[in-house]
Amino acid sequence: MSTADHTFALILAGGGGTRLWPKSRAQAPKQFLKLTSSQTMMQVAADRTNQLVPWERTIVITNQLYLKEVRRQLPQVPEQNIICEPRQRDTALAMLVGAMFAQLKDPQAVIINSAADHVVTNQAEFVKVMQSAAEVATQESWLVSVGITPTYPSTGFGYIQIGAQLSKLGRGLPLFKVDSFTEKPNQATARAFISTGKYFWNANMYVWSAATLMAAFQTHLPEMADLAAELPGLKPRQFHQQLDKIYDQAETIAIDYAISEKADNLVLIPGDFGWDDVGDWQVVYNLSAKDPAGNVVLSDSDTPQTLIVESHNNLVHSNNRLVALVGVDDLVVVDTGEIVMVVPKHRSQDVKKLVQRLKEDGKTEYL
Repeated sequence: MSTADHTFALILAGGGGTRLWPKSRAQAPKQFLKLTSSQTMMQVAADRTNQLVPWERTIVITNQLYLKEVRRQLPQVPEQNIICEPRQRDTALAMLVGAMFAQLKDPQAVIINSAADHVVTNQAEFVKVMQSAAEVATQESWLVSVGITPTYPSTGFGYIQIGAQLSKLGRGLPLFKVDSFTEKPNQATARAFISTGKYFWNANMYVWSAATLMAAFQTHLPEMADLAAELPGLKPRQFHQQLDKIYDQAETIAIDYAISEKADNLVLIPGDFGWDDVGDWQVVYNLSAKDPAGNVVLSDSDTPQTLIVESHNNLVHSNNRLVALVGVDDLVVVDTGEIVMVVPKHRSQDVKKLVQRLKEDGKTEYL
């Protein structure tokens, strides 16, 4: 059997996306929305990983609240491969549980981890990098991080610093030892990082064998390893039934803090495939097709109702009502039918302040 025969894809689809409010809300977070194409972000992500693994080796981990939506949007994924987290426990437990499910199917399982709400513009390069990472994870007991080649000094992403180059892989890609992690630096630090050529964005794209990941948990977070240790020996139905007990006892912690920053067997393969985390409306604007005046028009319907006069570089997301703009530039206007939000495009990150205010005011019906 080849490396590909043991490779699984784990798609994390349980997040929120508050900076994309009011479209992204508790009942319909951003991964289930059509923000960058005629497909939802989760459908695009699943099609992308389907170039690497068949549907029967695709695993989706989500929240119980979204089970029906995942089934509706991804009918190709076997129902038993949809793992519903009973509680939010961050990425460490999600990735461990996903790996244990893959190991239940195949003791030699190698897992490609990715998120349901990321964008990749160069599919062929993505496939090449991920195939290389899977081969490395199969042949050696490495935890493989795919680091994104930074294109600007972002303060919204974590950074991974590389050390010595370990080897040159078959597809011409280098493999580096990882030296350190830095969480969301300021602008000056990010600029300094990029100038060295030794820092990559941390996109939480990891590739590892289930056995190597479990060994890392046993070393660095043994309490969580003990909770999950019995899962690969169960039948699928028992596996799902056991999750409530595990999630009730497990710690809430991200994979970076739990494993990546502590492991001495972490390596990095650069990924230069047009990746982006659709984190706010400015990013949606940047990724979308624009009219001659630089405006982006998105809609839940096939026939957007918009009227734009003498206005430039705006993003309009309409529902079923007419949205009209005249003489305005660089705005984000989102109409959901019950909420209208207007914000200067350059302040898209501040949408989270609206969400926070709604929480403080107890207006949960708008969240």
